[in-house]
Amino acid sequence: MRLSSLIIGTGLAVAVIAGILWVLGFGFHAPVAAQGSALYNPHDEITASGTVQEIQEFDCPVSEQELGTHLLLKTNDGSLLQIHLAPSRIVRGQKIKFSAGDQVTVVGARFRFEGKNGIIAREVTHGSETIIFRNSEGKLLLVQ
Repeated sequence: MRLSSLIIGTGLAVAVIAGILWVLGFGFHAPVAAQGSALYNPHDEITASGTVQEIQEFDCPVSEQELGTHLLLKTNDGSLLQIHLAPSRIVRGQKIKFSAGDQVTVVGARFRFEGKNGIIAREVTHGSETIIFRNSEGKLLLVQ
């Protein structure tokens, strides 16, 4: 009887803890297999142009779990792409600034993140300014 009580008690404790974590908003998902430049595939490199719809900052595996800066880009063909620029600390240190409505051209590698089509930016051109974030293998060049 004691062994079965221990097993039932342990199962109940695990269920209660999982329920508390769920209520507090903790998510349970598989870890991302690759981060940073490992996600960049030069064979998937494309050029996309369009209008910045929104600037976003969130923790991201492209930024190696740092707070990253992203652009939501509406391309000239009408599709939406999430552009992964670089860790926010790097983007803030650059003279180029982005705003909703800006026209930009992005060169980078296509990939999917959380079910959304995206590009890991290698370089971004805004007006007459071009900023190069990564080398051709996807490694960050602007480290601060």
